[in-house]
Amino acid sequence: MNKKILFYLPLVLFFCYANKLSAQELTNPYKDSIVQLFGVVMTADSLRGIPAASIIVEGRGRGTIASYDGVFSIAVMKGDKITFSSIGFKNNTITIPANLKENQYSVIQLLVNDTTYLPATILKPRPTREQFERDFVNNRVPDDAYEIARKNTSPEMLSVIMKTLPSDGREAINYQIRQQANKYYYAGQVPPMNVLNPAAWADFISAWKRGDFKRKK
Repeated sequence: MNKKILFYLPLVLFFCYANKLSAQELTNPYKDSIVQLFGVVMTADSLRGIPAASIIVEGRGRGTIASYDGVFSIAVMKGDKITFSSIGFKNNTITIPANLKENQYSVIQLLVNDTTYLPATILKPRPTREQFERDFVNNRVPDDAYEIARKNTSPEMLSVIMKTLPSDGREAINYQIRQQANKYYYAGQVPPMNVLNPAAWADFISAWKRGDFKRKK
């Protein structure tokens, strides 16, 4: 009798475990609830793709951004609320159907232009022509990106950077190697004196004329 019980006990446990898994699958509300949402965000008047439009999943703390053509793709859950937004357009929210049978859902989301009212601006002329000319000449216009780049790459700025910028690791090790090479090259003999070197005197005179030895304020 005990042998029969031991023989049928694994089968009974297996069927009980299988029934438990089936019951969990039937009662699991998240089974097959993930949906791949994809589509395009476009303007309602001209049907043009809205670049960098925001797609936010409400209550989930995540989202995505549309491409340059307004195309997007994101994984969501059935019943989620998706909000589409972009600067200059009114927000729009859709809901993923809870009874969706497939695991994909495509939309073409149209956004309407949002009217923005700016405060009134009053333009007043200068009292006199002389005052206008004075203010126009003394007005400081900020540099644009091209002017800033031109100033940063000018020979004067590059010269200042070369004198003030510290050497990096590669330059430091190259300088040390050159110093060691000169030391080993003249090992066992007297190094040449640049006082009697005409080329060194020519470099010194040229540097003197350029003003390299002037005291900097």
